[in-house]
Amino acid sequence: MPAHRVKMEFYDKEGIKHTMAIEGRVTRDKVGKVLDYIELMGGVEGVTPSTNFIQKPTNNRFDRLLSLVLTHFTGQSFLSKDVQKTYKSIHEDEVPLSTISTYLSRLVDRGVLTRDGSSFEWKYTIKSIGSQKNNSLTN
Repeated sequence: MPAHRVKMEFYDKEGIKHTMAIEGRVTRDKVGKVLDYIELMGGVEGVTPSTNFIQKPTNNRFDRLLSLVLTHFTGQSFLSKDVQKTYKSIHEDEVPLSTISTYLSRLVDRGVLTRDGSSFEWKYTIKSIGSQKNNSLTN
């Protein structure tokens, strides 16, 4: 398995910024633990992120897209064109639909998302933390 890097930033209820990064052999279990930490620290309030989180983009498009998906599409199905529209409204950056689809496919491969439907209209959902932990990929 090639080395990967996952970085997550969020603000808790008190406005304190938390930054967590995993480098190397990133597994679903490890990402699940980071998400547990975020929930424990109060960085997630339903599906509505704090405005500070939206205004502090990470370094690249992929990281920004991952943050956007995790904060805006939790608990619902979505299409790549939904992500494209939301990304443009938040980051004021026109990203081709093919790029959005590639990034979402990578998130499926990494176990962050599930995908149903056909190649003409994939419907994505965020995997629950529990299903990530029960996956056969472990530390």
